[in-house]
Amino acid sequence: VCSRARISGTMNNPFQHIVEPLAPNDSHQCFYNLTKLQDPRYDRLPFSIRVLLESAVRNCDEFLVKRSDVESILNWKKTQTQTVEVPFRPARVILQDFTGVPAVVDFAAMRDAVMKLGGDPEKINPVCPADLVIDHSIQVDFNRKSDSLQKNQDLEFDRNKERFQFLKWGSKAFRNMRIIPPGSGIVHQVNLEYLARVVFNQDGYYYPDSLVGTDSHTTMIDGLGVLGWGVGGIEAEAVMLGQPISMVLPEVVGYKLHGTPDKLITSTDIVLTVTKDLRQVGVVGKFVEFFGPGVAQLSIADRATIANMCPEYGATAAFFPVDNVSIQYLEQTGREPEKLAYITKYLKAVGMYRDYNDASQDPDFTKVVELDLSTVVPCCSGPKRPQDRIPVSYMKKDFENCLGEKQGFKGFQVAPDRHNTIVPFQYNDTEYSLSHGSVVIAAITSCTNTSNPSVMLGAGLLAKKAIELGLSVKPYIKTSLSPGSGVVTYYLKKSGVMNYLAQLGFEVVGYGCMTCIGNSGPLPEPVVEAITKGDLVAAGVLSGNRNFEGRVHPNTRANYLASPPLVIAYAIAGTVRIDFEREPIAVNSNGQEIFLRDIWPTRNEIQAVEREFVIPSMFKEVYEKIEKVNERWNSLIAPSDKLYTWDTNSTYIKSPPFFDGLTMKLQPPSSINDAYVLLNFGDSVTTDHISPAGNIARNSPAARYLTSRGLTPRDFNSYGSRRGNDAVMARGTFANIRLFNKFLNKQAPQTIYLPTGETLDVFDAAERYQQAGIPLLILAGKEYGSGSSRDWAAKGPFLLGIKAVLAESYERIHRSNLVGMGVIPLEYLPGQTADSLGLTGRERYTIIIPGQLTPRMKVDVKLDTGKTFQVQMRFDTDVELAYFHHGGILNYMIRKMSGK
Repeated sequence: VCSRARISGTMNNPFQHIVEPLAPNDSHQCFYNLTKLQDPRYDRLPFSIRVLLESAVRNCDEFLVKRSDVESILNWKKTQTQTVEVPFRPARVILQDFTGVPAVVDFAAMRDAVMKLGGDPEKINPVCPADLVIDHSIQVDFNRKSDSLQKNQDLEFDRNKERFQFLKWGSKAFRNMRIIPPGSGIVHQVNLEYLARVVFNQDGYYYPDSLVGTDSHTTMIDGLGVLGWGVGGIEAEAVMLGQPISMVLPEVVGYKLHGTPDKLITSTDIVLTVTKDLRQVGVVGKFVEFFGPGVAQLSIADRATIANMCPEYGATAAFFPVDNVSIQYLEQTGREPEKLAYITKYLKAVGMYRDYNDASQDPDFTKVVELDLSTVVPCCSGPKRPQDRIPVSYMKKDFENCLGEKQGFKGFQVAPDRHNTIVPFQYNDTEYSLSHGSVVIAAITSCTNTSNPSVMLGAGLLAKKAIELGLSVKPYIKTSLSPGSGVVTYYLKKSGVMNYLAQLGFEVVGYGCMTCIGNSGPLPEPVVEAITKGDLVAAGVLSGNRNFEGRVHPNTRANYLASPPLVIAYAIAGTVRIDFEREPIAVNSNGQEIFLRDIWPTRNEIQAVEREFVIPSMFKEVYEKIEKVNERWNSLIAPSDKLYTWDTNSTYIKSPPFFDGLTMKLQPPSSINDAYVLLNFGDSVTTDHISPAGNIARNSPAARYLTSRGLTPRDFNSYGSRRGNDAVMARGTFANIRLFNKFLNKQAPQTIYLPTGETLDVFDAAERYQQAGIPLLILAGKEYGSGSSRDWAAKGPFLLGIKAVLAESYERIHRSNLVGMGVIPLEYLPGQTADSLGLTGRERYTIIIPGQLTPRMKVDVKLDTGKTFQVQMRFDTDVELAYFHHGGILNYMIRKMSGK
């Protein structure tokens, strides 16, 4: 028995008998050897489920994690379809600043609440490592200039100084919390290149790295063999406080890759193909695990690109078990040799090391789906959803079809006689023109692609060939390059392609998410005027992972996801209404027609440059100084008190009202009586619709509030940056200009105040209902809450007085967030919808909540029309019901921490 096991109290664990040293002569470094369970079921488990099992075995205390939980996981093949609940304790938590600021605000407010209830406020403290990367604040205010990067970073700091001071306070006040300063990169790329442990070596034990993150694209780390996924900020806070995640043991879809991709194919083409494929298969709430000989051909960057877009195909996780390629990547990114040695040794010892060419290692899966990589063709996705893949050869025809189609995911409803509208305009004393499909934003952005040297160098090589042939990008197109880490800039410069990118307008504008999350900054005023004058469907092309309506920019109604080389290609063409196979991308100054095939680099060309210039020393040099390189951050002065001193004049950081009046006594659940419907939605209402992250419109309730506090529009910043202020965020809830509410039958951030029939901004209507003491309800269709994992998409509705949502289906994280805030997620019974039940949304609803609740129980809904029907209450586990009884997960944690 390991000596460390005795010291640490592991003897209380019923599985302590399988603890042994990894090295025979070192009893201080141990691990739980799952193979010593001598259970034949273990070898048949998917590799992702083995990670859940190891966590359950190591944390088994017969209280939070029980022996029966271990048995349920071992018995996965039988229990996967039985809605069996198991606990999972991730090894760490990762946050970005848009979701991290409200998490730290909640922690600060929870300390105050625990203090008021007579508890020890320092109990509110992360018990596992928590890394917060500041990457969501920087915007593309300046571009196409050599000093754009510095100017954007200066503006970022000027706008967000209050937030940054608050985060710096948090890094001092809370143990186990590390802040990666602004200007360092994008959270998921920094996680991949630097933060990921793959195997933890802590407190005398080796165990698999695993995590949850407050960003839906946390799944990117699955590409490196680290199991992780996005959760709501509320759930992440509970994990940080030592609470295991209560999850339904998932089905695992095996996705078999075989064949060889064409030499002109990029990883972006593969991921967009996988996204559409898995959306059609239906993997919501499931794990996807990749296997087959095709995986061995993919680099870690390729795998990470595929894993990154996991939320877009709806799965919880997209797992690539560790293999030799994973270890080579760790070596390439500068990890120490001794770490590589114990990572390899440990994973082999516990049967978690994969050989993708060895079919005998293939585990059992719920079902298997296959993709022949040789069938993948160059593609984009859009114009409004990431799963709507379009072959590049069909882009022109698809866009023109969309122009005339009825308003929807693939339609803009433009009258036929307006399809060829041309609007001339002046820019920098030169006349240009815009039409439907004109590209006005072209952004190489997002960790999805900037983490991948092959597509970034591919873009650089394409730029080089374009410049050499005399091609250019029109100056009014807002071009930008926002890498996910400093390593990207390093190898683009060393390989000699950065200068060519800059000549086409793709200067580095910042290190952060930027255009991908809507921080695209303003378009030139003449461009906006031309778009508005012609009511044009202008286009944005970006190498991101989300293109929902209203997300990228208010003036780009069509937005396409594409590989970095294609982003440049469409920028040069100036339009998405082009067939690259038949039409030239441009005509150079010599009158020569240049086609895309003339400048497109092959996979072999790219790989040769990558082998030469993407080297370990780059990663070491960048990451050795990552926490100290930002001088403005280093000089930032922040308080060091354990309790935060709230500044009542701040418009960024405000103590939230969630815990006002909280006592130790629980209130029994009560029915929701005579509720009005605040909003009546169709399908695919996203968290961008519910809680936008982008610009604050000057005529919005949030703008009126900020103006009343003495701010001018230039100081409004974005909704995302103000998530530490509930007064702004409540007013920003449902403030997306592309919100489609059936009550209005048009896109607008408004609704009908049903008692009088007035059309009001959503916040103003909700405020009137609350003043009258009337509870509120939302009606929705399928996939309610899809998109980014935003806790404010649940907090905002809670503050508006919404007691329940009735939808056909939910996105996983958003449903969890609603539960976390005490908002009841209700679901129509199979085969039923608002239409089939004849609901108009103008009725008044009474939802009967019985005294005794059970997971997924059916409850009655009574209307003032006399109609009654049943719905399912989507509290999926007993733990979720416990949260509901407490009024939400944070209330639950406060009472738990305040108990004597």
